[in-house]
Order: sequence, then C-alpha cells, then structure tokens
Amino acid sequence: MTGKKLKLTVQGSQISVFQKNGQDYISLTDMVRDIENGLALIEKWLRNKNTIEFLGIWEEIYNPGFNSPEFEGIKNQAGLNRFVLSVKQWVEKTGSVGIIAKAGRYGGTYAHKDIAFEFASWISPQFKLYLIKEFQRLKEQELRHRCNQGETDSARAVISTD
Repeated sequence: MTGKKLKLTVQGSQISVFQKNGQDYISLTDMVRDIENGLALIEKWLRNKNTIEFLGIWEEIYNPGFNSPEFEGIKNQAGLNRFVLSVKQWVEKTGSVGIIAKAGRYGGTYAHKDIAFEFASWISPQFKLYLIKEFQRLKEQELRHRCNQGETDSARAVISTD
C-alpha cells in the first residue's frame, strides 16, 4: 500500500481510504466494523453470484493480468450452498487487483472505490449514498489543496525569478 491513509466518516463510522497506483481503495472492513457479525458480511457478499459476476467484469475491464479461466470456474460455483470463497482465495486464484486482503495490525479488506461502492449498496442504499457523498467531499478537498499548493509553488517561482 502506498500513500497516506485518509479517513472518511460515514454515519458515525471511520473508514480508511488509501491510494495505490493512483487509484483509491476503501476499507470494506471499516464499513462493517460497527455491524454485528460485520466481517462475516464481507464473506457472505463474496459468495453471491451477482458479486462474483460484478468483480469479474470489473477485473476484465481494468486488469490485463486477470485470470479469466479461473474466474469462469469460480463463477460456475458461486451461489451454490457449498461455495465458499475468501478474499485471499479470490486474489490468489484470479490475480485480482480490485480487492486487497492485508494482514496485520492495520490490515483488513480494501477494495477499489468502484467495488467498495457496490459493497456499500449491499450494506444499505442509504449507507452507499452517504459514502459516495463523503468520498466526493474528500476528493474536492484534495483538489482544493492541490490547487492551493500549485498557487503557492507558482508564487515561489515568481518571487525567485525577480
């Protein structure tokens, strides 16, 4: 993981966001931290056939290294009562870049913003809308900061050339 971690506050929950390769990843673990049996929700979501199809399409669009044949096997099993799949297994089997399982003290499951928003709608439509609103606020704040930084850099350049 690269870049600094930022926090969103959505309906009282602190949710981590970080950038990797210029893309925003949002913590699914933080989204469900305050929900009873929340961590089980991530696994339950990942067992859903519609989720697997969404993830597969996302990876086929954005990940040239995605293992499509392995995905097809997973998709055929998804939805069956005996089907179980962890985030770690998904990543290892398919070469997924949209979801990251990080072990350790600051670990958890992170997903690209597109996937995180999809997961948020599974928690609740209201939660998804507040998450999107907070994420957009964060991006606008970053843009203003970069613009202000650019103005400061420009002013320094003018001062130093005089």
